[in-house]
Amino acid sequence: MAENLYIPETTERAKIYEVVIPQIEALISSETDLIANLANISAALKQAFGFYWVGFYMDNQAGELLLGPFQGPIACTRIRYDRGVCGHSFSSKQTVIVPNVDEFPGHIACSSASKSEIVVPMFNPKGEICGVLDVDSDLLNDFSEVDKIWLEKLLKALGTKI
Repeated sequence: MAENLYIPETTERAKIYEVVIPQIEALISSETDLIANLANISAALKQAFGFYWVGFYMDNQAGELLLGPFQGPIACTRIRYDRGVCGHSFSSKQTVIVPNVDEFPGHIACSSASKSEIVVPMFNPKGEICGVLDVDSDLLNDFSEVDKIWLEKLLKALGTKI
């Protein structure tokens, strides 16, 4: 079955999220496979916003995050809990917005084209952290509270399916 994503013709990010997030939620609502859902979420966010890189890192229970489904150039495969923006978000269990990745202490440069980043923690139904959504932009200061609010809402819906 082919899936279509309607993206409104606007540059206002909040309006795009307002239209796209319910479509993503509907897309994952009937699918029980986590990998399929993570793959579709990555693809939909990349398609809707044109972000440089969108993907997931999952807890491998061995002190590191393991690369999951993503859209974009090749990426770092493993990230320790104590390294980079993803590790910081996972360890703090909080969303992290980085306006300029070159100014983030310990940033892991999987790609020199990445200029700003938002990382959102993902929780299972028991409230335990199990991974992160990592979104990179090739523009400086590309993420705001708008992205934080909508991406956290999306991951809350996903969390009920983990």
